[in-house]
Amino acid sequence: MDRRPALLALALATCLLPSLAPAATPYRSAQQILEAAPDRDWRTPDPANLLYMDLPAGRVIIELAPQFAPRHVANIQTFAHEHFWDGTSIYRSQDNFVVQFGDADADDAAKARPLGSAQKKLPAEFERATAGLKVSPLPDRDGWAARTGFVDGFPVGQDTKDGRAWLAHCYGALGAGRNNDEDSSVGAELYVVTGQSPRQLDRNITVVGRVLKGMELLSALPRGPAPMGFYADPQQRTPITAIRRASDVPAAERTPIQVLRTDSKTFADTVEARRNRVDDFYKRPAGHIDLCNIPVPVR
Repeated sequence: MDRRPALLALALATCLLPSLAPAATPYRSAQQILEAAPDRDWRTPDPANLLYMDLPAGRVIIELAPQFAPRHVANIQTFAHEHFWDGTSIYRSQDNFVVQFGDADADDAAKARPLGSAQKKLPAEFERATAGLKVSPLPDRDGWAARTGFVDGFPVGQDTKDGRAWLAHCYGALGAGRNNDEDSSVGAELYVVTGQSPRQLDRNITVVGRVLKGMELLSALPRGPAPMGFYADPQQRTPITAIRRASDVPAAERTPIQVLRTDSKTFADTVEARRNRVDDFYKRPAGHIDLCNIPVPVR
């Protein structure tokens, strides 16, 4: 029996059937992905780990990272609770690097502010063991770490050989200034990265948090003179009205804020949308993204 006509008819019928292959997923921008994010993909930071830095131009909101620098964070919380920084200033703004704030007279024993009940000596907290951390990894290579990713919104580097992890010096990172001795910081003098990410500082300085909101109030400050950006004229300093823990502020006066969970599918999708951006402007998707080029959305 010749089956060729039947097979031919079957082939022709199959060609007429709609394709069952999944259609290509249309590209969505990071903003479109965020707009569709479910509420469960957002988290509300602990008010005890939020600092409100009130400047004449507005409020800077900082989230602390006790999981990476518990001793420094505890001191910083004490300083804020005891109003150590109220009436101090931002006394340094170095182009493409950092702004620094605290007691401009800290090196003068006769003029330095008392540290109150804060600890007077702390160990360096440059890094910690990776064990116990839930890291959302990035797929691309990094020049400063064997592996990179995010922990609770904080960009981190990891050394896969020694099992250590650390907070990266990305734009907006908050670090504890020190002298040459690695254990010479107590968290009273702080800086925020305002320039291209100085990753060479990773594992050399204790990073204690990052700015969530108000970076424009810091990055737009007038630059101080070369080489370090310290203002020669005290009148050029930016006064700090207060730095308070959000938990010390009445609920009605707090700034509502949520941060996208970096262990969520929404965050992973926004990273990929930036990593392989496809729209009318981009002709060649990069296929790569740097740790410090990934903003963690807040709302």
